[in-house]
Amino acid sequence: MIEIKECSKSFGALQAVSKVSLDIEEREVFGLVGSNGAGKSTLLRMAAGILKPDEGEIRIDDLQVFDNEEAKKQIFYISDDCYFPANYTAADMASFYRLYYPGFEHQRFSKLMRQFLLDESQKISTFSKGMKKQLMTLLGICAGTKYLLCDETFDGLDPVVRQGVKSLFAAEIMSRDFSPVLASHNLRELEDICDHVGLLYKGGMLLSRNLEDMKFHIHKMQCVFTDKKQEDALKKELDVLKVDHQGSLIMITARGTRAEIMAKIQEKNPLFCEVLPLTLEEIFISETEVAGYEIQNIFF
Repeated sequence: MIEIKECSKSFGALQAVSKVSLDIEEREVFGLVGSNGAGKSTLLRMAAGILKPDEGEIRIDDLQVFDNEEAKKQIFYISDDCYFPANYTAADMASFYRLYYPGFEHQRFSKLMRQFLLDESQKISTFSKGMKKQLMTLLGICAGTKYLLCDETFDGLDPVVRQGVKSLFAAEIMSRDFSPVLASHNLRELEDICDHVGLLYKGGMLLSRNLEDMKFHIHKMQCVFTDKKQEDALKKELDVLKVDHQGSLIMITARGTRAEIMAKIQEKNPLFCEVLPLTLEEIFISETEVAGYEIQNIFF
């Protein structure tokens, strides 16, 4: 487990991270979302032991991470803008990481490179941004660490490769102790892979929720009633977060289990009713509005 407790980090007058606390459980995919400048990269660098928090502490499997070689053996960090030595090939990078990660699987790395249609002997300087992201992800997988910290990993990947990387993460979690932490400014990139999502805003942790739990307790229904009085009565009985109208069709987003909400709707004898799937963005809109924020002001 990664435990982050009341961590803060400033760069001069800039408060990059402010009193952030969260737990990242084992064998779960944790999504760290927030707009550019929200503090995601700084928080990941502290979790990787690259930066020391000004306040608070970060522990990995109960070990202090900063300046601790044993703790860092369990971490592979992929930055948003990776550095590669001049004239290095992908094979050179694999040899480099073998020095720091004794369990590095070189044969598997070669196999994955072929599967992702990447050439080990090609100079990395000729790679596109997306190819460099793929390379670092494969290096991180083959290093065999328990935690993989990824900063904007899916940025620059085409949809096919993005899905391939997600499938690779899922296979790793099924076969060994593996916990990827994925930082992104794009909610849509994370909604089909994450178990838990945290929202950073201006350096602070605004929300941290289990995604399945959030989906279980927030639902969106569209209905048609014969009488507006039925609609008004239903709004009073449900914990309504949002209501939209499209002609005679009413769309209600409300807290509660699906069974609870449907039971109350059916009591009103609607002409029509169905459950609509909620996206991660819609869930966060509901959660942030309750907290007094607007998601548009956070991400745009």
